[in-house]
Amino acid sequence: MDFKDYYATLGVPRTASDKDIKQAFRKLARQFHPDVNSGDAKAEARFKEVNEAHEVLSDPDKRRTYDEAGSQWREYAQAREARAGRPGSAAGGRTTSRSMTPEEVAEMFGGAAEGTGDFSDFFETLFGGNTRSRSRRTRRPGPPPTRRGDDVEHEYELDVESAARGSVHKLVMRQGDAEPRTIDVRIPPGVTDGSRVRVAGEGSPGTGGGSRGDLFLRIRLKPHPTFTVSGRDVTRHVSVPVSQAVLGGELTVASPDGRSITVRVPETSQPGTRLRVRGYGLPALGASGTPGDLYVVLDVALPRELSGAARKAYEQLARIERDE
Repeated sequence: MDFKDYYATLGVPRTASDKDIKQAFRKLARQFHPDVNSGDAKAEARFKEVNEAHEVLSDPDKRRTYDEAGSQWREYAQAREARAGRPGSAAGGRTTSRSMTPEEVAEMFGGAAEGTGDFSDFFETLFGGNTRSRSRRTRRPGPPPTRRGDDVEHEYELDVESAARGSVHKLVMRQGDAEPRTIDVRIPPGVTDGSRVRVAGEGSPGTGGGSRGDLFLRIRLKPHPTFTVSGRDVTRHVSVPVSQAVLGGELTVASPDGRSITVRVPETSQPGTRLRVRGYGLPALGASGTPGDLYVVLDVALPRELSGAARKAYEQLARIERDE
């Protein structure tokens, strides 16, 4: 039989520690496991080589014999055991292996694939037969395993004012045949379109006494007659008379959270002028965030009818403009 370099098989130096060998084996076993490489004969053969190398190098006696005798390590071990009166040793004429316990299997590969509850037939055969029946024989009966319930996500429509101020909403939870439950959900100030609000323990119930999953509300901001939201910035249009647009002055507007803000209108402001008010958009979500800004867009309102005095004033203004 050709000599097999078990260190090369695992990709570790001859000075590798037990921990290094175990880590290398875990990595390669996951890579070449037949469940991951279905129908790949080369991967299956590589997986068996990796397992054989690990069986020898993870056993201190076998590894010591392998390091001392090299390619003749099996014969050397067999002769040594025969002199000691222990023929048929595990290090004798062929390499034998013990079966991994279900617990070792779970530790190595993270348990069975989710949703299957067991390992593949190949996996059970390679590691020593029916792990399911052996597990039933060796484990004491106990309570059924607990499983946490699934998380649940729903869209939830919210008006702009509630997003700016924060609010508490009553939700009626209906799940299966269970009685409806009413819960209070606090929406923090500063949520934006697409934000997720977590409500702990209000998802699907668990099994076997497991805890409930969480409820996540995906926020969708409702269209608003006054405010337009982009991220945390909010825009609103305000109508101003021609005289104020021309002469300038002060304008009072409301922010999304209901505060009154005084805005200075510059002289000769043109229709569509955008006035920026820093920090009066949607608030920051959390202490480290930055609030958005409020943008006031001026819509200049032309008169629809003129009084006698207003007409005289506009006529005088027209004469001045002609003279200029």
